[in-house]
Amino acid sequence: MSAAVPAEPSALGDRHTSWRPEILDPAAAEGRQRLVALGRDGPVFGRHDTIDEQLRDLVACRHPSEDLDRAAIERHVEAHLRGRSSAEHGRWIYYPWSGRLVHLLPEDEFRELRSNRNRDKITVDEQRRLRQSRIGVVGLSVGQASALTLALEGIGGAFRLADFDTLALSNLNRLRAGTHELGLNKAVLAARQMFEIDPYLDIEIFPAGLDEASIGRFLGDGDAKIDVLVEECDDFFVKVLARHEARRRQIPVVMDTNDRGLLDIERFDLEPQRPLFHGLAGELDPERLRGLSMKEKIPYVMRIIDETSISPRLARSMPEIKRTLCTWPQLASGVALGGALIADAVRRILLGQMSASGRFYVDIESIVADPPAAVPTTRTA
Repeated sequence: MSAAVPAEPSALGDRHTSWRPEILDPAAAEGRQRLVALGRDGPVFGRHDTIDEQLRDLVACRHPSEDLDRAAIERHVEAHLRGRSSAEHGRWIYYPWSGRLVHLLPEDEFRELRSNRNRDKITVDEQRRLRQSRIGVVGLSVGQASALTLALEGIGGAFRLADFDTLALSNLNRLRAGTHELGLNKAVLAARQMFEIDPYLDIEIFPAGLDEASIGRFLGDGDAKIDVLVEECDDFFVKVLARHEARRRQIPVVMDTNDRGLLDIERFDLEPQRPLFHGLAGELDPERLRGLSMKEKIPYVMRIIDETSISPRLARSMPEIKRTLCTWPQLASGVALGGALIADAVRRILLGQMSASGRFYVDIESIVADPPAAVPTTRTA
């Protein structure tokens, strides 16, 4: 039996190909008609309506100094609705890939409540500024953790996601996904998960990956330019091409390497002449790196990540690639840490709280470790 060919992604296709939710206004005739049609023709497999609880939560968060009982909260909700019923408040979100229909607060109230527990590690004004940013993520294996953490924290209101690859069973040691999603394009997978966190995001996907023809549209120019590039792809041609083009457009690049908590920051926005990869690999020509095999990539990897600084286990693994190992090893704990490091760095870059380029290590094994063994002392008579 031949393998199934993955369906071509479409924004509002069926449950196999779709990746963008449908947003419906229950107070508008068109929205009500569409809700009726969905209920009649479906497929709607689940209807989730907690709008009353969301409204109570919203007014409670707006009056933190008051010890509101249930009756007081209900009065605040009633005043907030101004005579309308909660059934017509907010939006219904239809997720075609899961058949779920979810009733949520309108966008401004949704964002206010969802980000409430960020305060004041991120202030209201900072959260607003972050939502006005556009972030590009290329490579949605390690990059998936970064994209989801950015979405969770409210860093970025618009995203461009690029990956040509599909989810394989061997990816499930580190990607947040289910076995029912095997064969799904990784950009589609990330977009779906981000929309399930925040359906009001603006997301564009590049499910064919990036090349010379698409890199310009992905990075953008003028008002359409991304503010930060998160680069996590395995293709060295694209890795170098993306940096060349980001440097030309003065876009900062952030990369996690999933070993020893290594985070790379290249502030091409502040240093437009800065050498790629801090000059560790020389001025690489993308064309020379096109189509390299895994074995051919290794010398470049070792120069870029500095073979004298990698973890002992990764160092022992590298000679085994294409002998006893298919590729370099990656762990879920390292990917999760990388997602956190990327999100923290991107947030501070966008808010003007960090201007440095460089290489930074958050090496958990050296930070969380047994204390050095006590050196015995010799007694003298």
